[in-house]
Amino acid sequence: MAQPLNWQKSSFSGGGPGNECVELAAVNGEPLLRESDEPDRILPVTDHGLAALLHHLQVNRP
Repeated sequence: MAQPLNWQKSSFSGGGPGNECVELAAVNGEPLLRESDEPDRILPVTDHGLAALLHHLQVNRP
C-alpha cells in the first residue's frame, strides 16, 4: 500500500474556506504540485522547473 502524500501549503495561504492555493509534496525526492481546489490533478515537476516557477513568482510579486 502506498503512503499518503504529505502536502504542504504556502505560508501565504490563509487556510480558511475559499483560500485555494498550490500545494507541494514529494515522492522519492521528486516534487509534485497540485491546486488545493483540484486535489486529484497532480503535476510532477523537475527540481529545475520548480525553482524557475518560484523565482518567477518572487520577481513578479504584486
